[in-house]
Amino acid sequence: MAKIVHIALKVDDLQKATQFYENVFGFKEVETSKVRDHTSRHLSDGAIDLALIKYDTEGSAESLASGAGPCIHHFAIEVDDFDKSVAEINKLGCEIISDPGVVPVKFRAPGGTVAEIVPTARYKKLK
Repeated sequence: MAKIVHIALKVDDLQKATQFYENVFGFKEVETSKVRDHTSRHLSDGAIDLALIKYDTEGSAESLASGAGPCIHHFAIEVDDFDKSVAEINKLGCEIISDPGVVPVKFRAPGGTVAEIVPTARYKKLK
C-alpha cells in the first residue's frame, strides 16, 4: 500500500530551521548531504522524513518547482512497485520534473502539486 513517508521544505536558513524542528518538536537529524544544486538535511520523528532544503541559488527548474522563496517543496509517496507507479504517472500525462534516470521521480500531479515517488525504504527512520 502506498503511503506518505517524506515532506520537503525549502528554507532560507538551514541552521535556524533545523534548530526550530529539533527544539520545538523533537525531530532528530538523520543525514545532511549536498545534492546537485542544494543542501538537503533530513530530520526524523521516527515515522516521517522531514527534509530541509537550502538551494545554492534560486533559479533552477527544481528550486522553482513549487514557487519562489521558502515553501513546502514536495512530498513523497512510498510505493511497492516503483516502475509500475512511474508508468502510471507517465500514462496520466503528469509532468516529470526530475532529470531522466534520477530516483526518486519528482512530478507535477493533477492540480499542480509537486510530489515524488520513492521505492520502499528510501528514507531512513530513527530506531
